[in-house]
Amino acid sequence: MITASFHLEGSRIVSFQVEGHSGLATEGEDILCAAVTSAVRLTECAVNDVLGLEASVKVKPEKALISLRLPGGLSQQNESTCQTLLTGLMLYLTQLTEEYPDHIIVMEV
Repeated sequence: MITASFHLEGSRIVSFQVEGHSGLATEGEDILCAAVTSAVRLTECAVNDVLGLEASVKVKPEKALISLRLPGGLSQQNESTCQTLLTGLMLYLTQLTEEYPDHIIVMEV
């Protein structure tokens, strides 16, 4: 099961963590894992490489885990853009739970 946790401070998403394998298919052939990985990597690239921010990213391949924490002190424009990106990721993953309810869960913490 893939577990995606979005950490909020008030209504602001400050970080997320995605962990696990869906178990939908064998590793390397799992379309759900590929979809989730692609969306997470796109979000991370947009935050760090496109916006030029220094969000903390941790990857633990042995646990199939990736996490991202936004830096503090963002400009209003960067904050707005990051919230749009993270909200979009959360919405996308939530929509995947409708198709694959036994393989992915999304939580707000």
